[in-house]
Amino acid sequence: MSYTCFYCRKEVPDELRGKKIRCPYCGNKVLIKERGVTTKVSAR
Repeated sequence: MSYTCFYCRKEVPDELRGKKIRCPYCGNKVLIKERGVTTKVSAR
């Protein structure tokens, strides 16, 4: 599972994230979890 830094928009994989929740590139603390593919369901 990968995360994206909110500030620099670089992808941060789990291996680089470690125990601390910080971007290794810019030091920002806000990481966004990538969402999976959404499916549309038609209403009846």
